[in-house]
This record gives sequence, structure tokens and C-alpha cells, in this order.
Amino acid sequence: MKKILLSSVVCASMMFAASEYKYEITPMVGGAYTEGNLGLERDYINGGLALGFNQTESMIDQVELAVFRTVEDVDMVDAAGNSINRDTGITRVFVNFVKDYPLTSNASLYALAGAGVEFFDDAANNNNNENGLVGNYGVGAKYKLAEQFALKFDVRHLIEADSGDNTLLYNLGFSVPFGKIAKAAPVVAAPVVMAPKDSDNDGVIDAKDNCPNSVAGAIVNAMGCEMDDDKDGVVNRLDQCPSTIAGAKVDNVGCMTLVDLNINFDTNSAVIKDTYNSRIVNFANMMKNNTKLKATIEAHTDSIGSAKYNQKLSNKRAASTVEVLKSLNVDASRLTAIGYGETKPAASNMNKEGRAENRRVQAVITK
Repeated sequence: MKKILLSSVVCASMMFAASEYKYEITPMVGGAYTEGNLGLERDYINGGLALGFNQTESMIDQVELAVFRTVEDVDMVDAAGNSINRDTGITRVFVNFVKDYPLTSNASLYALAGAGVEFFDDAANNNNNENGLVGNYGVGAKYKLAEQFALKFDVRHLIEADSGDNTLLYNLGFSVPFGKIAKAAPVVAAPVVMAPKDSDNDGVIDAKDNCPNSVAGAIVNAMGCEMDDDKDGVVNRLDQCPSTIAGAKVDNVGCMTLVDLNINFDTNSAVIKDTYNSRIVNFANMMKNNTKLKATIEAHTDSIGSAKYNQKLSNKRAASTVEVLKSLNVDASRLTAIGYGETKPAASNMNKEGRAENRRVQAVITK
């Protein structure tokens, strides 16, 4: 396990990182768990303080100077684990090298390794707890609470240099960075002025051209798209029927194939109300302006009443619409009336609104 962690630290040292602050101070509290042969109680509480020196141009992210001290004196024990009525305080000082591994914008892992010394207030015992050198390595996690505050938790494995005895430290810390590094003013390159491009040569530069592949010679609007005056989806250049009624369906040359005359009848009625005159007048004018077109007037009903009655009613509605168009001087030879009864609903017949929509008239256009 020690080899794996040390290898991780060595690999991490090959990466570079930077911090916005020069220093970081971290007060810590935690505990220690010792081997059973050290002549000390196995669990005790530590307090600590770490001062980090952040590195901006180094293979490591931080050099840490850390001091740990037992909160209370630790009981000394015999081989059986019984107190021998003596105790000692322990102070440890380390210099560690730290490498961060970011996970998210707020969270990261870190690895550390280093060496230091430990001091026993009462080192005169028979269990080899003497002042001396100690190495350590460990891993931890850091979570940023705000721009300048973070929680840290780590576990450190301590190995005494003279005896190889082991102690495990686990610590919870609250870190505060300080000494913000002044950032150098960015170097702004002189802008390169280039003439705006117009790749399709339609007179609208590429930056404003919503239709960048206009046909050569096409008349376009301010956004670089070909004009479609009647807004039927077919541009003027291809539109053989340039006065399409709004909302009508058209073919690929812009001629109408289906027009909803927006006539909704009352139940059991074939009478066209005056409120629908403007739509019918517009359709009549279009037919007179395009004398090659013919129209089949299709009428529909809702499902109220019998299918036989609704068929007769739709025939009356289609004929009523044709009569209005004839009165507007549309040649009767170009008009055909047909009723579909309740067989082709456009909406549900289960509610009032749907039935009103089904009582409708449409014109199918042919040449």
C-alpha cells in the first residue's frame, strides 16, 4: 500500500498547477491510532496547524509546514496494555510536499509525502518512544465552501526512522488562503482588420447572412435570404402563384393545393355567416386572378345526428359555399361541390370546441 501511494505522489509531481494565493493556513483536529507495541495507549486526540506555501511554477502544488500536538498527555502502558502511571505529550513537526488532483470546480483530492521530527515530553521509558526522525505520507480530500474557505480531511501514515514503528493520523481541517497573487496585465495583440466576407456575393456579408448559399443573381432581403412576398414558403424566383392566401398549403412552385376557408357552421345549418365573408372574398379574388386554377369545395359536419343526415347537410354546405363564390363572379365551371358528412373529422367530436372545428369547408385546388 505504501508503495502504491508513494508512486502516486511521484506521478503527480510530473503535473503543474497554480494557485491564486501565496499561502494557506489550516487549523486541524483529529486523532492518532498507534501500533500496539509502542508503549502508549492506542487512540488519542491531536490538534494541529499547517501553513502551506503554494507553488505557481513547480511540479508540486504546495509545500506544507505542519505541527501536531496531543491535546492531552498520552498514557504509557506495559506490554499487556495496562497503565504504568506515566504519561507524555507528543509534538510532531513535518515538511511535506502536496499535489492536488481536481475533481470538480469545488472538490479535489490530494496526496502528500515528507519527513519531520517528533518529540516526547517524557521520552525516558522502556518502549523506545524517543525523540527522532519520522517520515510520513498520506491522502486527503478538499471541498471548497466559498472562494476563500475549504474543508479538508486527510489520513497520514507515520513511520519512525529508527524503529520503523507506525502511527496513523486522521485529521479534519478548515483552510483559509491568504496573500493573493497580483495578476500580470494581459498582453493584447493588435487587432487584425479584415474586410468582411460575402461568400455567396448576394450583397449581405457572411456575419449577417442567414442564408449563406444564395443562388447567383437572386434578390435577397437584409438577412441574405431570397424574398417570399406571399410567405407561402416558396421564394419569388420559383413562385408561379405569387398571391397565395395566408395559411394555404402550396406545391413546390408556390401554387395552392388546399385552402381552409375558415367557415364554421352552426349545428344543423348550411347558412354562411357574414363574419366569414372576407375570407371567401379573398379566395374568390385569387381564383379570378389565376384563371387556370379549379377548386373542389369540400364540406364536413360534426357527428351530431345520423350519418345519412350529416351527409346531406355537408352537401348543402358545399353547395352553399359554391353559390357564394359564383355570386362573387367565379366561373361555375371551375367549381365543384362535394360533402363528406362526418367521415373526415379534423378534431374530436367529444367536446363543443372540436365539433365546431369539424363543421368546416375547405377548397382543394387543381390546375
